[in-house]
Amino acid sequence: MALTLPSDADAWIDAWGEKLNDSAEYSEVGAGWGVDFNGDFLFHIRPDDTYDGEDLYFFVGLEDGVCTDAFRTGDPDGVDWGFAFRGEYSTWKRLLRQDLGAIDGLMSGEFELDGDMQRTLQYSDAAVVMTEEAAAVETEFEY
Repeated sequence: MALTLPSDADAWIDAWGEKLNDSAEYSEVGAGWGVDFNGDFLFHIRPDDTYDGEDLYFFVGLEDGVCTDAFRTGDPDGVDWGFAFRGEYSTWKRLLRQDLGAIDGLMSGEFELDGDMQRTLQYSDAAVVMTEEAAAVETEFEY
């Protein structure tokens, strides 16, 4: 059964966290991520011309190839994240449909990253697998 964004956002982020933890590939390529540094992510979906609703924030705890937590938050300043990945709703749709890669989106300026870009690029394989696992969540879009 497909989950709809944004109305099923809580269930969607739960499903993504489960997919990350079920992925042997993510466990392998994410090994070392978040060890001795805060590797937790805040994913921010901004309204745009397609979607004029509220900003969506997802917290994903990541350490050494494991998703330690995944939830929607209404207070991005209330969670301790080391990295934030931000983009507009329509750009996120392209990412989740695999029409745009996470690293390509960063390099083109369609996504913004708060955090250590060099470290992120060192783990670009993990970013690719994270995106693939997000895309594997059966998703429909309201807008």
